[in-house]
Amino acid sequence: MSGALRPGAAGLGTLPALLYRHASETTRRPALQYLGRTFSYGKLWRRVERVSAHLAGTWGIQPGDRVGTLSLNHELQLAMLFACARIGAMFVPMNFRLAVPELRAIAEHAGLRAIFHDDSHADMASAVASGKAACAHIDRLIAQPAPFGLAFAPVPDDAPVLLAYTSGTTGKPKGAVHTQAGLLANARASWWAHGMRADDHILSVLPMFHVGGLCIQTLPALLAGAQVTLHDRFTPGGWLDAVARQRPTLSLMVPATLRAVLEHPDWADADLSSLRGVMAGSSTIPLAYIEAFHARGVPLGQVYGATETGPVSVVLRLDQAMARPGYAGWPQPEAEVRLVGADGEEVPQGAVGELWVRGANVMQGYWARQDASFVDGWFHSGDLAHRDADGCIEVVGRSKDMIISGGENIYPAEIENVLVGMPGVQECAVVGVPDPRWGEVPVAVIVPAPGADRAALEGVILREALAERVARFKLPREVVLLDDMPRSALGKVLKPQLRAMLEARQPAR
Repeated sequence: MSGALRPGAAGLGTLPALLYRHASETTRRPALQYLGRTFSYGKLWRRVERVSAHLAGTWGIQPGDRVGTLSLNHELQLAMLFACARIGAMFVPMNFRLAVPELRAIAEHAGLRAIFHDDSHADMASAVASGKAACAHIDRLIAQPAPFGLAFAPVPDDAPVLLAYTSGTTGKPKGAVHTQAGLLANARASWWAHGMRADDHILSVLPMFHVGGLCIQTLPALLAGAQVTLHDRFTPGGWLDAVARQRPTLSLMVPATLRAVLEHPDWADADLSSLRGVMAGSSTIPLAYIEAFHARGVPLGQVYGATETGPVSVVLRLDQAMARPGYAGWPQPEAEVRLVGADGEEVPQGAVGELWVRGANVMQGYWARQDASFVDGWFHSGDLAHRDADGCIEVVGRSKDMIISGGENIYPAEIENVLVGMPGVQECAVVGVPDPRWGEVPVAVIVPAPGADRAALEGVILREALAERVARFKLPREVVLLDDMPRSALGKVLKPQLRAMLEARQPAR
């Protein structure tokens, strides 16, 4: 395969069928680099065959069964995903940053038949399995010769293959069910988003227990016949070194990893010339981070989506990134997007509404539950956005985070984008707290950068600087300094906890 893949390409079949085609046609092409080892497409396919045989023959995994992993990024997780697709089972990558009781609840909710772990998570996996699921080191999937003579029945394109649990920042975690056809549709969206080609080289450093790390670039690259360098975990020095030495063309980041790279002492002199672009996702990207990459000649595009949407839904492609910094972009070709008001009707152009998504890569549904956020194939994201005259979408915040002060709507992301670019601000979040006069008022929570003048961040100087960029009614009524933010297991700032903390500080009225 050469040249860009067409987003509307049909007849791709199942995930294993497409990987097998690459293994047959480009047997020796590098597919995956991991911890100093290189796997060609032929060798990767042979690994998938062995893992498939062990899952079915050694552990008795059958169509419809759920198989979990508790591991840092590992090459065998990718082999397991394709093996589950071959069997008709479901791959369940588990977030090792969760506590054991949370993981046990997920394992029981999913009905896991087996959990495979790496060296770092053996005790955790055993505690999570609790004798109700088999528990084994992931290396056992290839350590011994695989059983012979196993036959796998054809698996339909719409068979569920990935059960991805949300981070559970609100209520109990929910499992999004993705089919093989849905993951292939998401791959087509990714190919379109990146202009991805078989000669691309992807540097993958985000955790694959989340659809971002697994499905935005990594899996689509293997389905495109491209090369993936997989790190077991992200470190800023490791990312910069890999860019300089291994010359990838694409990579995916989130705000926390962008900040870590920008603050690394090697950033200023790093050789980034191999990158034709970096994509970012997960949450609003501070403009200061975008500008820093653009100043080095590296377009920083954006992918908007959720665990439920595949996730590639709205994209600011690399060739548009420098002209539209801070925007989410346009819907990918197979996605429908609506911006909906409180009355359930689409809002006019320029007005803010909740972003709804429907498309071929959106989940089949939630595992073993119904939810009001998924109705008639439409995923109600809870994110607020507006469209400009060109149809470009800008996400302005979460509906539950919007602040209504004196009848005016305030979107925290507007203030946060300005704050994070100010001297001395390492990280920030804006939340609303109750106020007897205005209903709510915005309060800024700031993590100062090392060596910052904390008094300046708390005082009039900051408000005056903000007043040059945002309307006065949006100015924070108070600034609170913290050493760190409360975070979810996926690293997102937990605004409900911030809000509760700030409300507890208020005097009784």
